[in-house]
This record gives sequence, structure tokens and C-alpha cells, in this order.
Amino acid sequence: MTEPVLEARALNKRFGAVVASDQVSLVLHSGEIHALIGPNGAGKSTLLKQLAGETASDSGEVFLSGQSLQGLDAVHRAKAGIARSFQISSIIPALTCEQNVLLSFEARERRIFRFFRPALGNLSSLEAASDYLLRVGLAGREGVIAAELSHGERRRLELAMVLALKPAVFLLDEPMAGLGPEGTGEIRSLLQDLRKEAPMLLVEHDMDAVFALADRISVLVYGKVIASGTPNEIKSNSAVQEAYLGDDI
Repeated sequence: MTEPVLEARALNKRFGAVVASDQVSLVLHSGEIHALIGPNGAGKSTLLKQLAGETASDSGEVFLSGQSLQGLDAVHRAKAGIARSFQISSIIPALTCEQNVLLSFEARERRIFRFFRPALGNLSSLEAASDYLLRVGLAGREGVIAAELSHGERRRLELAMVLALKPAVFLLDEPMAGLGPEGTGEIRSLLQDLRKEAPMLLVEHDMDAVFALADRISVLVYGKVIASGTPNEIKSNSAVQEAYLGDDI
């Protein structure tokens, strides 16, 4: 098998007496969706923060395309190619859809301190922003203030912002949170398309979506990976059923 795009080796993180990550190792390969599931408080969001550089690990190491990210903070890991979305949308409500995407585009080009005036006068930047909005189903919404978007549209806008970073890896934290069946179905279809751009580590509580999307699943309980495998292997794992899935599958 080819070298992983993203690899975590024996990551540990403790907050006082709480062990958030306990020798966590996982790999993410090109073109795949690797889902990370587990009960509330299992350490899933903490692990994403460790991978993204937002939270420093006590020990262990993260590699991107074989290169160690040791010592790199969130900004430098983002520039290296790690793009993260959040449980709560990280868009700026007072800005338009176009301006939100331009922020990501300009950050990718390391022109963030030039901010909007040059970007708005740059035809290629504007065309790129429109293209990213088109790809997530927000065509024609460029001038709409983000605060006026529906919840589902906000999730789409956040994905457009992540896509604009042209990442090597997507770290997605509950992209379907708060969506109804229709919205969930739309985001599922969108994620299937986005996996062509970069592999995804997906944290999600919607088990129907997880088993429909994921190539592999890792189960985190009390900060420790108790199982990792294909969806069918996870469904049939008695330890996973006892610790998390129960009768929900």
C-alpha cells in the first residue's frame, strides 16, 4: 500500500486526570474517508485538534505525506495542507459568502494581510470563489450575507471555505450536525464528491452517514482506539457494540 497521506503515531494528551488521547495511532490514505466515532467525551475533537496543531500533544508525532509536523502550530499545518472544519460553523456572519471564501483563498496564497480590496479587484480570485461556491451548491449566493443563510447553507459555505484552501487532508468535525434528513443527504453527496480532492478524517455521530461514507472506521472510547477496520468489521465487533453502537446498527 502507498504511503499514508496523514499518519498519527502514538499520540497522547492528558488534561489533569483526564486522558483525552491514549496512544492513538491511525492512518489516512489517498481517496479514502476514514471515520472516527465514539461516545461523547471520547476524545474525538481533541484528536482533531492535535492533528491540526491547535492542541499540542504530550507525546507522539503526526506526519503529512511522510514529513513530520512536529513543532508546527495550526497556522503552519494549515499552510502545509491540513484543513479543518468545526462542529460549530466557523464562518464570519457579517461577511458575504464570496468574502468568506476569499478569506480562505487569500490565506492559502499567504496574502491575508492584503485582505479584501486587492482580492475583490482580482478577477481570478473572484472566479475561484464563485467556482468553490458552485461546487457546494451555493451558486448565485455570492453576495448573500452569511448571517442570512440557513443552517444547511452555512455548512455548505464552510465546506467551500475548506475546499478553497486546496488541502492535502480534510479534518471534518460533524459536518452534518443539526441537519435534517434532506440536508444530511445533500452533505453526504457533497462529501462523496470532495473525497476526490483530498482524503477525509470524518468525525460524525450520524451512524447511517458514517457507514454509507466511510472506507474505514476507528472507534475511540476514553481516548483509546478500541477497534479499527472496515464498516462491516466494525458492525460485527462485539467490543464496539458493547461500548458504543449497541442496538443502533
